[in-house]
Amino acid sequence: MPMSTEAMPPAAFGVREQDDTNVARVGQSHTRIDGPLKVCGLAEYPGDVSLPGMAHAALAVSAIARGRVTSIGRDVAEAMPGVLMILTHEDVGDAIGPVDHLMEGGWANSSWRPLASPDIRYAGQIVAMVVAETSAVAAAAAAALRIGYAGQSPVATLFDPRWETARLADVSAAHQDRRKGDLDAAMANAAVRVDSRYTTPIQHHNPIELPSTTCRWDGDQLTVYEPTRYLGAAQHGLASQLGIAPEQVRIIARFIGGHFGGKLALSQHTAICALAARRLGRPVRLAVSRRDQFTVANHRTETSHRIRLGATPDGRLLGVGHDAATASSRFDAFAMEGTDVSTALYAAVTVAGEERLGRVDRNTPGPMRAPPEVPFLFALESAMDELAHALALDPIELRRRNDTMVDPVTGKSFTTRALMRCFDAAAPAFGWSDRRPQPRATLRNGWWVGHGCAAAARPVKIGPAVIHVAQDATGAVRVETAHHEIGNGLYTLLATLASERLGVPLDRVTVALGDTALPPAGISGGSATTTSLANALAEACEALLRMPAGARDVRFDYLPAGATPAALDDLRAGHIKLLPGSADKLAWTFGAHMVEVRVHAATGEVRVPRHVGAFAAGRVLNPMTARNQYLGGMAWGLSSALFERTEIDPRTGVYMNRDLGEYLVPTFADIAGQTVIMVPDDDPAVNPQAVKGLGEIGIIGVAAAVANAVFNATGARIRDLPIRPEAALG
Repeated sequence: MPMSTEAMPPAAFGVREQDDTNVARVGQSHTRIDGPLKVCGLAEYPGDVSLPGMAHAALAVSAIARGRVTSIGRDVAEAMPGVLMILTHEDVGDAIGPVDHLMEGGWANSSWRPLASPDIRYAGQIVAMVVAETSAVAAAAAAALRIGYAGQSPVATLFDPRWETARLADVSAAHQDRRKGDLDAAMANAAVRVDSRYTTPIQHHNPIELPSTTCRWDGDQLTVYEPTRYLGAAQHGLASQLGIAPEQVRIIARFIGGHFGGKLALSQHTAICALAARRLGRPVRLAVSRRDQFTVANHRTETSHRIRLGATPDGRLLGVGHDAATASSRFDAFAMEGTDVSTALYAAVTVAGEERLGRVDRNTPGPMRAPPEVPFLFALESAMDELAHALALDPIELRRRNDTMVDPVTGKSFTTRALMRCFDAAAPAFGWSDRRPQPRATLRNGWWVGHGCAAAARPVKIGPAVIHVAQDATGAVRVETAHHEIGNGLYTLLATLASERLGVPLDRVTVALGDTALPPAGISGGSATTTSLANALAEACEALLRMPAGARDVRFDYLPAGATPAALDDLRAGHIKLLPGSADKLAWTFGAHMVEVRVHAATGEVRVPRHVGAFAAGRVLNPMTARNQYLGGMAWGLSSALFERTEIDPRTGVYMNRDLGEYLVPTFADIAGQTVIMVPDDDPAVNPQAVKGLGEIGIIGVAAAVANAVFNATGARIRDLPIRPEAALG
């Protein structure tokens, strides 16, 4: 069993010495202090927890997408030796209360209560949970349940002819469509026009660590071990569902094996597991299967885009139009708005952006790394390449001529604008000057060779935070926050910051994370964890240093500029609160991708042997972990371009490829030469530490760069992802 690690004492793990006193320096590369634990299998993930007397649970899920459960045959399952309990809607009902979606003022990844009634709202919905002495018996018994249904024909996808949408502005009071001038008139007067449609598919997170929940009651106190990206939401939402006080719930997740949006807030299965543990009077662990995580967790919904660009003969944009449609479930109006980025990236005389939301008979989607920017900028950056080709203009030069220091709609200026500096850094490293502009110009050993580029951009987010820093009489420092390690190196980052700020050797700093018993923390996502905590810890250390020498202690409430004290109240109540990086300007990160593709002339197989990414994301605190994040984002962008697509049967609403055998992701053999360039981006206006967050910028724009390179190689214009061999051949 892995060792329980309540706090991370860096000295135990051979941290690289920085100078004679071993005081760390921000901006230098540091190996992860938790790396040896992970490599040796000693890091305790929530699914590793094993408690005395623990029972095991398994799920049974719906085979239909819309209708009702009419019968549940339990006799075979109940007769299996070792079966302890079966929970269905007949056993649960109102025992678990309702909670709203996290993005609608609640705490959950879905407002639907799967065992509250016999109603079915999506295929894969939980219809029963079996608890047994072993996981094998629980799974066998769940499979033995005979469930009868009365079904209806579902509307399963955005592309169903029965699909109906509404303006997002009519669904969400917070959304406003973006308009400036008369786009139709600008398009009519433009010398060169692009009017194209693009689509992106359903995609699912497939982390190695699957969702799991282990629940233990000690009297009226509930402890839950669960990989969730927002411990506070899980704590408060679960308390509300069970009718107990939040102080009676403790959530622990000191390490998470990847989530990238998939482990959003409170899951639907958590309360069921807690209810089973309370009724049994013993701990219960539920390990969600790979197939079931496709509907237990969230996903990136499919999107559809119409991009209109009109330009003068020399490439100045007269108009930018972006109409987008996304899908959500029947019961949650979840939408990740993206036209605020796509219609602000370039200068334009006129602008029109409209977003629409429709409902389907599927589980609620959710954020997936760079939630709106990945699909929305795939469409825009592909259209920019189409316009450059129509103008016979270099794609980088087209972007340069339309670079802007202000949002064309609002007139707000950018705190910094490093887009073209990213292109200027990437171009010589890639060898862009050798690109041949005409498609099908280079055939080498049976492979068409092409080069493509695309921009990346993302608004900076920041949130309130509470952090505890204590120093004892010996000088040792302890840093505490309920934020958690999701793979981004947070243990190392906080230890380094505290070491430098307090002048304490790194081996004298201990970091405690991932426990609601610690000071409350916001969501781990939105590239906001570092922006929030780096500033909170810096101010907390300054407050500590103002105290008399000796044992000293500070619990610091951090509010970003422009935030009101109510933001801290929201944080303590487990509600999401991410704010723009600047109150009065646009604070963005930028990047430029350049890729070389090779398309086999006979089979259409697409390979990407070279990929250069240049990124400007504020102050880089640890170049080693930053580079790793960029490389991971670039790899995932390639995956999005060439591999990932959740196949759905439109007749039944059932996801068809719910495993890693058929849901395609790249292997090491698919990821060839990657080069990361970190472009200096000194931006003191964004926050005191000049930190912008960089976890998501690496994936944005990659798919467009690959699609544009395929066009340059073969002349086939790809407007639908992922890029399949038959499409690449044209």
